[in-house]
Amino acid sequence: MNTRRKNWSELKADSSWRMFKIMSEFVDGFEKMEKFGPCISIFGSARTKPGTRYYQMAVETARLLAREGFGIITGGGPGIMEAGNKGAKEGKGISVGLHIELEFEQDWNDYIDTDKLLIFKYFFARKVMFIRYAQAFVFMPGGFGTMDEVFETLTLVQTKKVDPVPLIFMGSDYWSGLFEWIEKVMLHRERNINPEDLKLYHVTDDPRQVVKIINTFYKRKLLKPNYRL
Repeated sequence: MNTRRKNWSELKADSSWRMFKIMSEFVDGFEKMEKFGPCISIFGSARTKPGTRYYQMAVETARLLAREGFGIITGGGPGIMEAGNKGAKEGKGISVGLHIELEFEQDWNDYIDTDKLLIFKYFFARKVMFIRYAQAFVFMPGGFGTMDEVFETLTLVQTKKVDPVPLIFMGSDYWSGLFEWIEKVMLHRERNINPEDLKLYHVTDDPRQVVKIINTFYKRKLLKPNYRL
């Protein structure tokens, strides 16, 4: 058999088995996440150090949200993720960690509830859990991974693949350049979005304002999983 064809055949066989691995991540995730109740997903950098401004901002935000009865979902790692889970613990709320297997990533943090740690191999399966089971999203400063989560979530809400939910950016000085570019270039110069798209999100540095935005939103909307699957 031609070497290229042989390699292609082996790849096809491997892909068939991979589908079962992918399905198992979705099944396990759905079964576990359904039990946790209404949650807020907090995204941000794994490199943010304890005691810094954004770390403390994430702790306080998560703590206040937990006191309001919301669980907190993070990526389960260090930095902002650790801060979110720590705040959930301090607020006596549910603390969920959706950890991803990476060669260079540290282990999960110590503030995740032991029965609420899920470990994923596939980013896309993990992101479905973040989005389907969150009633709001808080974006703290972060890198490429955070930006991926930012624009995927914005796209899903914009295209109505996800029901409208609060999208809140914390760290106004960090995000200001991005939002200025979105408005000046993406909207006004290139017209690649509509003016209404700027209303999809909020920006604040006040943890109490985050709680107010979310509580006000859910005075008129039912709490439920929001991904239209």
